[in-house]
Amino acid sequence: MDKQISTWFSPSLNKEMPIAVYGYYGFALLMIPTAGADYLEYERFQLMNELQPHIDAGKLKVYSIDSINKESWLNNEMLPEHKAIRQNQFNQYVYEEVIPFIRNNSSADIMIYTCGASLGAFHAMNLFLKRPDIINGTISMSGVYDLTEYTNGFWDEQVYYNSPMHYMPNLTDPWYLDKIKASHHIHIYSGSGDHEAPDANRAFSQVLWDKGIWHDLDIWGTDINHDWPTWRAMLPYIIHNKF
Repeated sequence: MDKQISTWFSPSLNKEMPIAVYGYYGFALLMIPTAGADYLEYERFQLMNELQPHIDAGKLKVYSIDSINKESWLNNEMLPEHKAIRQNQFNQYVYEEVIPFIRNNSSADIMIYTCGASLGAFHAMNLFLKRPDIINGTISMSGVYDLTEYTNGFWDEQVYYNSPMHYMPNLTDPWYLDKIKASHHIHIYSGSGDHEAPDANRAFSQVLWDKGIWHDLDIWGTDINHDWPTWRAMLPYIIHNKF
């Protein structure tokens, strides 16, 4: 499996940000880490090994980036309004730096899908819904789409606009809705075992259905826990059966 690492100083985040690229051809899968992890997390936990047959076959090309969650919602030393600012800077980094990098690295018309597990699933969904003009869909595994799960009671306008469970019910702008509805790849997966939140996924699914947004909701069994064996099984299944 071909692997390359690039890095640049991000003006959006004011820090050096690395990105790992796996493969040479296929649609682009932009992977956002869980919790406070880094851009090599999916490789370290052997998920890339599970995807290797599809990567080597040229079905997809994976781009894995760093998270900044320890500089935002997981940082208990920061003022909550500063966490929200950092969240927006991360979004800007993806939209204005990572997406152009992917297009330059692949092709201008490449299909780009965000992907993540746990807190990475929230980011993957939020990034897609806010910019469906430059991101084509998402694979979100074991996520919760209500940002207030992480804000310790803090609420402001920026929390609202980064919390899909809050802003999607009120979204009426056809510019956004038509582009979101045009996606053939909105995949929401969850287990029902330890530390999973299947009801939260069902609730968000209903929000999407209420907006007429087709998507793929799949809730796995009570033996499916919030852990790496789950995601090592889920993601190859989705890539193999849904793409």
